[in-house]
Formats: sequence, C-alpha cells, structure tokens
Amino acid sequence: MLILYRALKPTFINSLCCYSRFISPMTDTNFKPLCTLTPNVEPSTIDSSNHTASPTRVQSTPEIEKKYVHRVYDAIAPHFSSTRFAKWPKVAAFLSSLASGSLVLDAGCGNGKYLGLNPDCFFIGCDISSSLIKICSDRGHEVLVADAVNLPYRTGFGDAAISIAVLHHLSTEYRRIRAIEELVRVVKKGGYVLITVWAKEQEHRSLISKWTPLPEKYVEEEWIGPGSPRARPAASPLPLTSIPENEESSSGQDKKDCDDGLKLLRDLKVEDNVENQQEYFVPWHLPYHRAEISGASAQALASGLATRDDKKGAVVYNRYYHVFSEGELESLTTGINNVRVVDKFFDKSNWCIILEKIS
Repeated sequence: MLILYRALKPTFINSLCCYSRFISPMTDTNFKPLCTLTPNVEPSTIDSSNHTASPTRVQSTPEIEKKYVHRVYDAIAPHFSSTRFAKWPKVAAFLSSLASGSLVLDAGCGNGKYLGLNPDCFFIGCDISSSLIKICSDRGHEVLVADAVNLPYRTGFGDAAISIAVLHHLSTEYRRIRAIEELVRVVKKGGYVLITVWAKEQEHRSLISKWTPLPEKYVEEEWIGPGSPRARPAASPLPLTSIPENEESSSGQDKKDCDDGLKLLRDLKVEDNVENQQEYFVPWHLPYHRAEISGASAQALASGLATRDDKKGAVVYNRYYHVFSEGELESLTTGINNVRVVDKFFDKSNWCIILEKIS
C-alpha cells in the first residue's frame, strides 16, 4: 500500500481516503466505488505537426465506451474473470525480463492475472471497472479505479508499464494516442512500455463472422467530428473503408468523384463492407446461472444493453472493439517525441509493441 501511495499524483493522494478500500483486501460483497477520479489533464506531449491529442477531446468518455465497455465489464466481471487465467507468453517473457526490484504499472489490469507475475518486481494496477478492481483487491493486489487516458500515477515513477488488450476499447484515435502518452509519462527515462491490441488480421478468420460490424447509427450519432474512427481530420465523415488514407486528393475532379460516390457509400450497410471493417461489437455470453448472481443483468435486459439467447442459455452483452490494422499501433506513437519503438510483433491475433522512453 505504501508503494501505491507514493506512486499517486498529489491530486489523488489528497483524496486517498476516498478509495482506501481499493488498496487493501476486502470482504464486502456490496462493493461500490467510493469516488470518481476527477480528470487531471496535463498538457499534451503530442507534436501538433503530426498527431493532436487535445485534452478537450479525450477528457470526456464517449457514450459508446460507457455503455459498451464500462457497463458491460462491470456486469460480466465475475464470469469474465473466471475465464482469464492463462498468461500470454510474450507478456510473461517481457515481465520476467525486468530487473529485480522494478515497479510495474498495469493500466487496464482486469482481474489482475499479470499482477505479481514476476515475484522479484512490484506491481500496481488500475482499471476502469470497479467490479474487476474488487476482484483484484480481494486477491491482495494494490489497485484502484482509474481511466487509461488519465492515469493517476506520478510522472516518471514506474520502471515499466503494460497495457494488455485495452486500447482497442477506446473509440477515438485521440483517446488511443492519449492512453499511449500516459503510459509513457508514468515510466522513468529508460523505462519500457508494452502494449497489445486485437488485430484486424485475426489468426482464425472464422471468429470475425461471430462479431457484429458497428451499426451505421453509431457512425452518424456517436462519432461525428475529428478523431472518430471513421473520419480523418479536415475531411468529410466518410468511412475509412471508402478512401485509403494515403490517397488524399487536391484535384477538383477527384473531389467531385469523391462527392458523387458519397451518396452511394452512405446507402451501403456497414455489415456489407466487412473486408476493411475495424469497428465491431464482440459478444460475451453470460450463462443464465452466472447472470443470476448479479442484478445488473436483469437491468441490462430491461434497458436493452443485453439480449437473451435461449438456445445457448445466456445473456448476451456486446463489447465495443476497434481492431487494429498492421502498422496502426506503431503510427500512433510517431508524434510522441520522447519514445522509440524497440520491438513490434504479431502474436496470437494481437498486434504488440514495446516502447522505450528516451527522455
């Protein structure tokens, strides 16, 4: 607990009593977060000539993340945790390679399966889901509830940081860049950051057929404006599938051709254009006998957040994912001046990257 206290920003230390229950073992079965961490946005380190992660664009959590990430994981946490015990070899190898005594910050720690993996290191975790944080705390881990785009840790405090299967739940490019900035900020000079995300290039293509391409209404209603997954800066809100990013045209004829095709493209269903699709709802089947444990499922069914699948005997929740194309994760780091890419690889349907903080 002392390590966690020292790691926190002063603004969070001032309110430490509010979440003291997150950092010691608990037996309270009616666990609820005692406070909401107030955003403490610092100036962006992104080079404005490249990417722009404006604080005003990342400070507020988009509704689609609140509904299809935060609420879903809170509802499925016990069942989700019961399926999350195997460690990915690449992540285990990274953690095992760290020097004895290293402090590791796990942003998006889930049920804490990587916390304490290297017994010679110290681990601190955070996650947006209070239900998952309760599971971690009950296991004796030092954890707290926090947002990946606003980590509560002091600058340059950790020796390493990991973000395992988290960034693909962030719904705009600005928020993904900001999350990477935060991971870099909290480690020391010479510290390393490991990030993994789901890949568009899935190892088992049959899996994609079980996912639901993002309905058009979310493109139109949820993500209008810069930073949306389907709109490039200073461009019309065309789906990424319609115009390759490297084919911007200044020609009047090309623009006319583009405008002429816009009406047709808008009439196409997202479901019919799967080849270049990157936004999905990925289902989680919560068995009826597990759903009964939590009243959240009854509420989710009533509100439309979840549906029933009587054939499988499950309550079905949809989780939002942005699956990453090759090179996309690396490209998000190009405007961050104080890091370098030391490794990048594809592993079990995930794109992975290791960064080093150089200043």
